Amino acid sequence: MFGEPKVEIVIEPYKAPAISPFDFINAITYNKNDIMVDDWAEKQYIPYIVNKGLSYGADTVIQANEMNSRPHLDKKLQFQFLINNIRPKKRYNKWIKAEKIESIEVIKQYYGYSTDKARQVLPLLDQSQIDLIKQKLEKGGINNVKRVLQD
Repeated sequence: MFGEPKVEIVIEPYKAPAISPFDFINAITYNKNDIMVDDWAEKQYIPYIVNKGLSYGADTVIQANEMNSRPHLDKKLQFQFLINNIRPKKRYNKWIKAEKIESIEVIKQYYGYSTDKARQVLPLLDQSQIDLIKQKLEKGGINNVKRVLQD
């Protein structure tokens, strides 16, 4: 009785891995697996991101727009509509990203403006003024040595 050690067994609950929006898009467009099988998977489904991903394809944009116009529907119902109305096909749609314009970055750094304010100011400046601002912002280093040697 006194010599026996007590052993505690701790059982941790199983935590299922997260389902990404890309898994849902792949299930809808390519492999047609119904991955929305329980409440947990339904919580992982983000209709906005899935619809955005589908809107980049020419043959899936109409279905994505239909679901965007009906945000009050249940997530499972939206998923079932998309998985049953989109034909299986491997789609390689590129996601559009905001492009960085070097002139806007220079104006932001020089004047301390936000991105929106720098975009408003950009048409007011000509290329010579932007080049002058770039020269004032140069800090030296290897790039500066190359420029001096080229002149």
